[in-house]
Amino acid sequence: MKYISLNHNSAPTSFKKAVINGLAPDKGLYFPEKDVKLPKSFIESLKTLDNNEICYEVISNYIDDEIPKNKLLEIVNDTISFKIPLKKIEQSVYSLELFHGPTLAFKDIGAKFMASCLNYFKDSYTSKKITVLVATSGDTGGAVAKGFSNTKDIDVCIIYPKGKISEVQKKQITTNGSYVNAIEVEGDFDLCQSMVKKAFNDQEINRKIALTSANSINVARWLPQMFYYFLAYKKIKNNKKNVFSVPSGNFGNICAGILSKSMGLPIDHFIAATNINDTIPRYIKDGIFEPNNTCPTISNAMDVSNPSNFIRIQKIYNNDLQKIRKNISGFSYDDKTTKEAIKKLFTSENYLTDPHSAIGYLGLKQYMINNDDNLNGIFISTAHSIKFKDVVEDTISSKIKYPASIKKILNKESNTQSIESYSELKEILLNRN
Repeated sequence: MKYISLNHNSAPTSFKKAVINGLAPDKGLYFPEKDVKLPKSFIESLKTLDNNEICYEVISNYIDDEIPKNKLLEIVNDTISFKIPLKKIEQSVYSLELFHGPTLAFKDIGAKFMASCLNYFKDSYTSKKITVLVATSGDTGGAVAKGFSNTKDIDVCIIYPKGKISEVQKKQITTNGSYVNAIEVEGDFDLCQSMVKKAFNDQEINRKIALTSANSINVARWLPQMFYYFLAYKKIKNNKKNVFSVPSGNFGNICAGILSKSMGLPIDHFIAATNINDTIPRYIKDGIFEPNNTCPTISNAMDVSNPSNFIRIQKIYNNDLQKIRKNISGFSYDDKTTKEAIKKLFTSENYLTDPHSAIGYLGLKQYMINNDDNLNGIFISTAHSIKFKDVVEDTISSKIKYPASIKKILNKESNTQSIESYSELKEILLNRN
């Protein structure tokens, strides 16, 4: 499988180079050159296959022989080494819980898979030390830091918006070993992301550093997110239509689900559920892509106004707005409505959820009002409620307990730097290597 740039000014490249580079030389996102269609027999046998076998079959189509089968199976096994339950919440409503990994967020899957791939490729690709540079609006930072904890000779630089992530998220980013450089930026996530893109365009940096990204712009972070859509389908016991509601910020998660459908997975429809940073719901409704200034919310990991991955969704649907509207509905919710959903799920269903997952639930319920009852409504539960402890406790008027993995880091000293400009980030990167 070759990978093309969605800016269309770079030559197709291998999976390995796409992973190492992060972005194409023309600064476009990489995308698989060819469509992948899984055999009908494989889809029909999903409910009987081993999880590792399913995920290997899905991802191997995008890697071919660049990673040997035995090594790729090992990577897959490490990636999905924790439980991914599908819990029934209400009649025809299910929560796909992706927060049982090491950092209690869905991004554990993509971060671990990418770290393993990069660790496998690094020695055969470059003599320079690799630096993973990633901007985070919350959960990506902790997942990347943990994902790379067992790799060698790879530095991790995580930048995040100061005061706009939760205390638990900050601890997960700032309490790691010396291989992680945590940097807080005076600004929002879009500013952090623009700094990352500027660094990738900086020739002086690129001459000295092998720079790559661990955001979902990297194909090795993005593609393995398909795993849990296939594993969710495996758990479903009926033949109803399957609808997935995905809390969406940078749109990598829902894009992976859409790619799963394009491969043949029986998914009828997607719901892009956002907070008030509603660029995509407005685009689906009005046909105008017009990002506003990013607004801070209690669902901070979705505080993104210009989602990088939406161009991949447009590619899958050949930039056909009518096809997008047929396959994706978009809804947005403010903090007040989000809190009402958290409280309702807790009091009525005894189900504890975080703000992002609550938005996924809201989107699903809104879609189900006017659509066929003959469906399985699945909302993606992206993070453990403890990561948003203050908001959740205030909303449900009850205390929630810290999981053991969080207790371990609460009293650790945070190690971070604060910057206001790109020039400061550049200086840190050049002086670190």
